[in-house]
Amino acid sequence: MARAFNFNAGPAAIPLEVLQQAQEQFVDYKGAGMSIMEMSHRSDLYEQVNNEAQSLVRELFGVPDNYQVLMLQGGASTQFAMLPMNFITPGRAGAYVDTGAWAGKAIKEAKLIGETVVAASTEADSYMRIPDLSEIVIPDNAAYLHITSNETIGGTQYAQYPSTGDVPLIADMSSDVFCRPVDVSKFGVIYAGAQKNLGPSGVTLVIMRDDLIAAGSKTIPTMFRYETHAKNKSLYNTPPSFSVYMVSLVLQWIKNKGGVAALEQFNRDKTGIIYDAIDQSGGFYVGCAQPQSRSIMNITFRIHDTELEKLFIKESEEKGFVGLKGHRDVGGLRASTYNAVPLESCQALVQFMGDFQKRHG
Repeated sequence: MARAFNFNAGPAAIPLEVLQQAQEQFVDYKGAGMSIMEMSHRSDLYEQVNNEAQSLVRELFGVPDNYQVLMLQGGASTQFAMLPMNFITPGRAGAYVDTGAWAGKAIKEAKLIGETVVAASTEADSYMRIPDLSEIVIPDNAAYLHITSNETIGGTQYAQYPSTGDVPLIADMSSDVFCRPVDVSKFGVIYAGAQKNLGPSGVTLVIMRDDLIAAGSKTIPTMFRYETHAKNKSLYNTPPSFSVYMVSLVLQWIKNKGGVAALEQFNRDKTGIIYDAIDQSGGFYVGCAQPQSRSIMNITFRIHDTELEKLFIKESEEKGFVGLKGHRDVGGLRASTYNAVPLESCQALVQFMGDFQKRHG
């Protein structure tokens, strides 16, 4: 079977070993005579899957004991609403750093709930950079500061995280979770949709400090309270069981690869060769994000001629490359190099880029 060179932005590549393991267990999970998708989420077998996924998150990310690991539904988009619903109260504001499309969506939802303040923005620079930490001004009445650690559309990523003192720092890490080690203790909340670095769509990882769970609103619907899910170990209602199972397999794959620190080096090596191809092309390819803000998950670039960009996409698809068309809102080209994208795919892309430039430069 010929595997595509998958550079999709999400849903994205899943490790081949994980897909093969899921294939082997798909019809009969551990001798149960049924698929994981068919069994009760109250069964011992499924509880083992649920517990293992949460345990691996703790182990691989070094999650402190005073944090809960939750597996929720609704994607990161639901978290855009749940967070302000739980934590914005009269006289307290949600503070947000505006770094692009996904931060903008979070801000839009928060404004529906209560007072919302933009603590910094890079809109004037077309969102092609992450703000300097000195640019972030947290209001005195901030309930939290929210950042988007990696913007998939612009291809920007925080190199360092802001220090927020007593104000809880909340991070949407949907597109770069587990791509590098993180000091979880610096955050009040980390959340991430699974479909980029953790597995298939359908489940959202939320890591939240105990005091914030306890402080969440008690007057919003039950399903939107973090306390509900923490008390029930993410089993308050029927979970997205197959997605959680797949996340557990991906986390085990990360562990087998040497953990998150080893993956960071792997990611920097493979994205480095693509950035080098862009920078050494003599201007034929031009990177979009400012160098100090470049993402190791989403590489955005342009060719000077939009017709050549269209031809690049057409020819790349003919060669087995998938997902290199930039987001519809900004155009251009984008290669998403998430954890499961092999080095060989990045090497093949660099070779194609060089060949394309020779023929059309």
